[in-house]
Amino acid sequence: MLIFGRVLLGIGIGFANQSVPLYLSEMAPPKHRGAFNIGFQVCLAIGVLSANLLNYGTQKIKGGWGWRISLAMAAAPASILTVGALFMPETPNSIIQRSNDPQKAKRMLQRVRGTADVEAELNDLIRASSISKTINHPFKKIIQRKYRPQLVMAILIPFFQQVTGINIIGLYAPVLLRTLKLSESASLLLSAVVTGGIGTVLTIISMILVDKLGRKILFLVGGIQMFVSQVIIGSIMAAELGDHGGFSEGYAYLILVLVCVYSAGFSYSWGPLAWLVPSEIFPLEIRSAGQSITVAVCLVFIFFTAQTFLAMLCHFKAGIFFFFGGWVIVMTTFMHLFLPETKNVPIEQMDKVWRQHWFWKKYVGEVDEEG
Repeated sequence: MLIFGRVLLGIGIGFANQSVPLYLSEMAPPKHRGAFNIGFQVCLAIGVLSANLLNYGTQKIKGGWGWRISLAMAAAPASILTVGALFMPETPNSIIQRSNDPQKAKRMLQRVRGTADVEAELNDLIRASSISKTINHPFKKIIQRKYRPQLVMAILIPFFQQVTGINIIGLYAPVLLRTLKLSESASLLLSAVVTGGIGTVLTIISMILVDKLGRKILFLVGGIQMFVSQVIIGSIMAAELGDHGGFSEGYAYLILVLVCVYSAGFSYSWGPLAWLVPSEIFPLEIRSAGQSITVAVCLVFIFFTAQTFLAMLCHFKAGIFFFFGGWVIVMTTFMHLFLPETKNVPIEQMDKVWRQHWFWKKYVGEVDEEG
């Protein structure tokens, strides 16, 4: 029963991760699209922190009811999301795509943009919808040459997010707190509060900065911050821990600070941006297929890393920090070289940034390939 419930929960998470980022990207004005989309990640961070605190409280309930109450409480936010969705308006893109009513779409655009002058954006939507309606097989279409940049990003961005090494933090933070003479329950609570609190605050900062500084600078600075902290943590562990033994209290505090530095770097870069960027780069005709691929790749590699992480930890020991640090260098370099800046670009004009990119322009705008 628990496994079946977890499967249903996974299906629900997949639907939410597929639809919510796309909905926010389509509804938000270009100059605030990043902030609106990262707001989704802020809410997730707050939800995770709240759930950890609630779980800490329910574990004290006697008689075997604690975990049952904890699982049942997940129905509350799910119910709010389900009922709330009934009252949410359709996006202008969806109105044109599904009902072919430009005037209704125009009224919705005027409502969400707060201005009557929406003709240019409406024309972009109508043109994109006309192209989209000629596409019967978006998953077949997305493998064509002219969509190569978006397909590469849809696969590599969620993969890179999972090999940042963020899972190490969840494992090591409670262990470090135990070194500081805390009980097991207290160390789990403090770990959740520290990493969850930092994640929430830094994701909010990312929401504020993403439309001002851009996506690429956050990827770059966050990647450097994560790499440096991972290398220092790995070096300390290799020198002080070895294959057995423990840390002195001083080293435990130092590593805990570095873990927080790493978590902060992830929380304003790869945490939220790995969902923001894929949701805004796909043209309408392949948007649903592209976001589906992004979500599927993410969930597959979450499963893969969860199944292999402990074996890798036993094999690499302290070297696992260098392993993931190496991946951080790879992904940071890749994003710097191959991701065009997308801030303030209307979502229906996103093809222009690929046409102007030094590498991707050879793929985008080529003669359409059929079959």
